[in-house]
Amino acid sequence: MPAHILGIGTAVPTTVLPQSVVRDLFLAQPGVDRLTARLIGAAFDQSAIDTRHTVLSELGSQQAGSSDFIDGESREVRSPLTGTRNDVYRREAPPLFARAAREALARADVEASAITHVVTASCTGFFAPGPDYRLVRDLGLVTTVERDHLGFVGCAAAFPALRQAARICAADPHAVVLVVCGEICSIHLRASSDPEQIVASAVFADGAAAAVVTARASTDAPSLALEGFATALTSEGEDDMRWIIGDHGFEMTLTAEVPRIVGREVRDALAPVLARDGRVDRWLVHPGGRSILDRFETALDLPGDALELSRDVLRRYGNMSSATVLFILARMLEEPDLVDGSRAIGVAFGPGLTVESALLTARVPTVVNADEIAGLRPEPITAG
Repeated sequence: MPAHILGIGTAVPTTVLPQSVVRDLFLAQPGVDRLTARLIGAAFDQSAIDTRHTVLSELGSQQAGSSDFIDGESREVRSPLTGTRNDVYRREAPPLFARAAREALARADVEASAITHVVTASCTGFFAPGPDYRLVRDLGLVTTVERDHLGFVGCAAAFPALRQAARICAADPHAVVLVVCGEICSIHLRASSDPEQIVASAVFADGAAAAVVTARASTDAPSLALEGFATALTSEGEDDMRWIIGDHGFEMTLTAEVPRIVGREVRDALAPVLARDGRVDRWLVHPGGRSILDRFETALDLPGDALELSRDVLRRYGNMSSATVLFILARMLEEPDLVDGSRAIGVAFGPGLTVESALLTARVPTVVNADEIAGLRPEPITAG
């Protein structure tokens, strides 16, 4: 029997950045020449992003004063050392992880004391004991909870994390796994004339998402069955999508070849999950950027509204790296007219270029009226 996602929770920082505000901030930096200004304008204006969220309130307000990241008077973007950036991650990531996790537990109607395993994923900071440990403390989980952390896997990490949860449930039918993906991308923003850094500054944002995974479906509320997973490496892309640690933060390489590689190779990369069932009702694709979604849509001959959920999450939140695709899965799970048995393929792209995918089936109990779904929850899962 497949494992099931019973509930998904999401969390974002309170500071909202309109895309135009961030664009104008980077346009106003010292030394921006006409070419760089054109690149900044194009990257931000064509991103299909309206707003993003950040833990750095000073990026969106001239009233916030100076910080390690920005001069309060000149609005010049500073370039703090990696240790300074990571200090912000250590402070801000744990509460964001915890907020998403508490919402997931509430939506699944699962008590914190029932959690047996924790799987976390993040690529924007490091510390030990890390986010997995902090979840045990912050949520009051039992101290014997088994923990796994996937570090530096990039934007594709949510599906390996869910795959780990599904395998845990297959080995132990009594397991209740809490999966949490969280990223503080904005601490690595930088002013630059490099087109790749400009694109990174235009799309990445902060957020966290969590899922409760068990071996059994809910009896009176929707769930998502995890039917299978696949991993594929494209024939090229190792130098086109990279994420390395530099002296002044983590440095993203995201070349214009990435959408083209996706367009050329994604169909073959998805062959293993497509072969399991030819019917696909929904596509839940990580929005690494607007052009990636466009190329994906063209490569799979999809109708214009096939990636509507992905585009809406991109528009409202930007690219939150590993957390983003869980925001999209949450939207599907929360739909009041979700149809039992509908099949979805989730896809995310990571450094390499790595393509991670999952086959999911919606399970909606037949006794539940579609108008009542949003207000119903399964029987609480308790410890023991």
